[in-house]
Amino acid sequence: MNKEKLLKKFGAQVKLKRIELKITQEELAFKCEFDRTYISLIERGLRNISLSNLSILAEGLNTTISSLTKELQWH
Repeated sequence: MNKEKLLKKFGAQVKLKRIELKITQEELAFKCEFDRTYISLIERGLRNISLSNLSILAEGLNTTISSLTKELQWH
């Protein structure tokens, strides 16, 4: 899987979890102390986030890093 496809797949997982929680990008951004545009870039697969931000994001989504990344495979 190439980098772009990996980021898009991850972004889709983040968006799916956010929608399941019935929260907006703004609400998630507030919980994580991120900018809303940063959340948007992640969800669209345009931002490769750091491990520390991944941890914050998972917490903001009331889930784990492994849950957000379980569908991802890098070959």
